[in-house]
Amino acid sequence: MRINRGVAAADMSDAQLLAAHVAGDPRAFAELLSRHQDHLWQTARRTSYTVQDAEDALQEALLSAHRTAANFREDAAVRSWLHKIVVNACLDRIRRNRARPTVPLLDDDGPDPADTRDAMAERETALTVEEALAILPPEQRAAVVTVDLEGYTVAEAAGLLGVPEGTVKSRCSRARNKLAQHLKYLQHERNGIAAQGV
Repeated sequence: MRINRGVAAADMSDAQLLAAHVAGDPRAFAELLSRHQDHLWQTARRTSYTVQDAEDALQEALLSAHRTAANFREDAAVRSWLHKIVVNACLDRIRRNRARPTVPLLDDDGPDPADTRDAMAERETALTVEEALAILPPEQRAAVVTVDLEGYTVAEAAGLLGVPEGTVKSRCSRARNKLAQHLKYLQHERNGIAAQGV
């Protein structure tokens, strides 16, 4: 199947676009990615410990999806298939980084801070969540991101992560306990700083 002039790419299903890509249509995969890019980036960002790792893992995942599209089984949604590839790429990168740790460089090219207090508060909350997620082991992090942040059910997460439902539940439970303790600690620490007038 190819995207033709009679059928707009926007009218094709994800599975049809993937089939068109496998059949050799050079535009089909790009259209598929444009639909899911934001979701896949958020998944990579939340599963990874750094922005650089998220970028690298996402790139590796998309290359893998591009190359292995012919292996897609139609018993799953294309979005779920892509999600699983991204999560696995992130976990692989975390494992590789543990085997050969590196020192991150500071990024001075980041965006300027927002002018409004609401935007600043949102960013502070995002940083707090990112910091809290960073304390979790990779498997717990992947489970809690998939269920609590991405909104998948435990059964769906089990399929995406390739583990039994009970494993997803226990990983999420352990992750939530660690997150609660860490967030409580951060809140206590911030209250202490505020009390000192800093």
